[in-house]
Amino acid sequence: MKILVINGPNLNLLGVRDTRTYGSKTLDQLEVELVSESKQLGCDVDFFRSNHEGEIVSKIGESINKYDAIIINPGALTHYSYSIRDALEAFSGKKIEVHISNIYSREEFRRESVISPVVDGVISGFGTDGYLLAMNWLAVALK
Repeated sequence: MKILVINGPNLNLLGVRDTRTYGSKTLDQLEVELVSESKQLGCDVDFFRSNHEGEIVSKIGESINKYDAIIINPGALTHYSYSIRDALEAFSGKKIEVHISNIYSREEFRRESVISPVVDGVISGFGTDGYLLAMNWLAVALK
């Protein structure tokens, strides 16, 4: 089983940006944790991160027939990126949308996701553990 984890804009600032909302763990630390978890689950995991919408769209397109699943945190692109939505819709594997904060308890504009209708599930508000929850669900769902 191959899983691609995609992180969008500003997620490179984890551990620095608004630690009350996003926690103190860096993206590098999160990736180390996910690699460890993937080994225990018997799957392979790769990572991609970009602040640029088009790069994320291209990566999703390149992932078709190469990955069994995508875990994606589109960051602020969650709320308006129809191009990411359309690329995810074309990806036939499992897809999980992850948000570190509870987007439904934040500003009004953060409560709407254009991505959610084309993914298998959404995990929001469990900090970086949401990525682990997604990976564990995928390990069961893809058996």
